[in-house]
Amino acid sequence: MFTGFDLKTTDLTETSVQYRVGGDGPPVLLLHGFPQTHACWHQVAPELSKTHTVVVPDLRGYGGSSPARQDSVAAYGKRAMAKDQLELMEALGHDRFSVVGHDRGGRVGYRLALDHPERVDKLVALDIVPTADMWAAAAGEPEEKLEDWHWNVLSRPEPEPENRLTPDYLFPDGSPSISPHEIALDPDALADYLSALDRPSVRHAMCQDYRAGATVDRELDEQDLAAGRTIECPVLVLWGSAGDLPQWFDPMQTWSRWAPNLQGEGLGCGHFIPEESPKTLLDRLTTFLDA
Repeated sequence: MFTGFDLKTTDLTETSVQYRVGGDGPPVLLLHGFPQTHACWHQVAPELSKTHTVVVPDLRGYGGSSPARQDSVAAYGKRAMAKDQLELMEALGHDRFSVVGHDRGGRVGYRLALDHPERVDKLVALDIVPTADMWAAAAGEPEEKLEDWHWNVLSRPEPEPENRLTPDYLFPDGSPSISPHEIALDPDALADYLSALDRPSVRHAMCQDYRAGATVDRELDEQDLAAGRTIECPVLVLWGSAGDLPQWFDPMQTWSRWAPNLQGEGLGCGHFIPEESPKTLLDRLTTFLDA
C-alpha cells in the first residue's frame, strides 16, 4: 500500500512509535484517527510523497505503536500525544513541518500547533471541531440521544468500553460503524485495523484517548479559549458535507475562534475523508501546502 516508504520503529520518551516515511521535499506529518491506523493514508501518502517528505505514524497505543509506558488518562491526552510527534519529527531531522490530521489525529495536530507554534508551518484538520466545542454542543442534547454516542460510550470507566470494542462494533460488514453510510475500505487497510483491534492494549489505548478527550483535553481547550490563545499558523479545515459534523456545527464559524488565518470547505463525502475522497483531498492539500 505504501510503495517507496520504509516501515520503521523509533523509541521515544514515553512510548515507541511505528511509522512510515517516504518522499523528498518539505516535511508533512499525517496523523490518523479512530478506529484506524496509519494505513488510512494509503491513497494519499504515496502521491503526496512525490513533492514532500511524508511521515505517517501510528498514534500512541494505536496500530503498531506501543502503549504509554506509564498508563493514565493524561498519558493519552493530546498534549502528551503531540509530544510524541514532535520527538519523532526531531529524530528525523525536521525542526519545522506541516501537520495533517484526521479525527483523533486532527486533535493531536491542533494541540501540537497550540503548544509548539514555532514548530508547525501549516495545519490541516479533517472533519473535526475542537474538543471543547464538541462537549459544549453535547451538553445541550437530551440524555437519551447521547446514550449511544461513541464519545460518551468510550469515555466511560474501564472495562465497559474496552469490552465493547469488538470488530463487529467498529467494522460491521467491513465498514466503519461511526460512518453515516457504507464505505468500501481497502482490504489491506481493513486487515491492519482488525489486526490492531485483536490486542487488548490497543482497545485500552483507544478508550483512554476518549477518556482524555472528556477530561484533560477539554480542560486544556477551555483554558486556551479563556486566555484568548489561538493557532498562529495558517489552518485549513475540511469536512465531509455528507457526514454528521455539519449537522451539529458551522465548521468555519466554530474554527474562527481558534484560527485567525483560516480557510476551509466541505467535501462531498462522509467522515472518512482520506479513504472516501482521496483525490479531492490531495488536490486541496497540495494547493494549501505549496501556497
